[in-house]
Amino acid sequence: MYSPWIFFLLMFLTGKEAKVNAIFERMSEEEKIAQMIATATGKLGKSKKEVLEIVKKHQIGGILLLNGSKEEFKQYVKEFNAVSKIPILYSADAEPSLINAKIKGTKKVKPTAQIKDSAELVQITSDICDELLEIGIYHNFAPVCDVSTQNEAIGNRSFGSDSARIMKMSEIFINTSRNKGIMATAKHFPGHGFVKGDTHKKLVYIDGEMREIGIYKHLIAQDVPCIMVGHIAVKNNPQYDTQDLPATCSRKIVTDLLRKELGFQGIIITDAMNMGGVKNVKNASLEAIKAGCDMVLMPENEEQLIKDILKLMKEDAQFREQVYESVKRILRYKVALGIL
Repeated sequence: MYSPWIFFLLMFLTGKEAKVNAIFERMSEEEKIAQMIATATGKLGKSKKEVLEIVKKHQIGGILLLNGSKEEFKQYVKEFNAVSKIPILYSADAEPSLINAKIKGTKKVKPTAQIKDSAELVQITSDICDELLEIGIYHNFAPVCDVSTQNEAIGNRSFGSDSARIMKMSEIFINTSRNKGIMATAKHFPGHGFVKGDTHKKLVYIDGEMREIGIYKHLIAQDVPCIMVGHIAVKNNPQYDTQDLPATCSRKIVTDLLRKELGFQGIIITDAMNMGGVKNVKNASLEAIKAGCDMVLMPENEEQLIKDILKLMKEDAQFREQVYESVKRILRYKVALGIL
């Protein structure tokens, strides 16, 4: 016999799932696939005009607002929402170290590496969330969970070089964001701290043991809602060698390690697919979906990717079911965030 609160919880979840299934059944196959795609707009993304056309064609599930002003992005959200059939999940690279550069006009905050303690982090995270909610953003690509302040790609974006501190501070950032109604994202799985080089420029390698996996294991146990996979290859690791593929395109890393071994049930999103670390992979965005990623960030051609995924779904029933699982996972979070 269930206790009253367990019964209430089950009824609540059943109601949410019924809503997700009802929405899912009303969508065309193309609209379902589009939920897995996030484009970007702003100074470093596509133009507003380009993205408006993509939204009108229902070829998008999320939009990263990348490099612009707070007022500009508020207007973007208003215009995109006016033509979208299915509500869009807006995101930002709103790490403490990046938000003021990525979104001009936001409240000044310290870089991540300079945050002293838990109380200061709670305040800074709350301030960031308030800025995002004012714009209409519900998905934050933060915190950075990498063990490093020295790597050229990470710098002051990390909580430091102590794994215990990173786990504690990342958990606080994630939970504070959740309490404010924002979905946080732990990144960059399986770990960017002990590599040489910058995934923005080239493919980088974890040589041997993946020493940062424990951080993600801890955050998964604390129900982190989203994890971003980096364009990081693994070599000299008998079980998880990626054979020169970035983790984003490796089923060993995305499905076998993150989904199955670590038991992560939230959203798996790629890092940006226009980065140097993935440029040498043919049909990289499709390969990332095949590897088990739920969302692809900044694919080169959204319309072509939808066609490629649809073609493979028709040929492979198992892949089709995997896509359906990803779509429903995304819809659940949209319902939970109150945007759908």
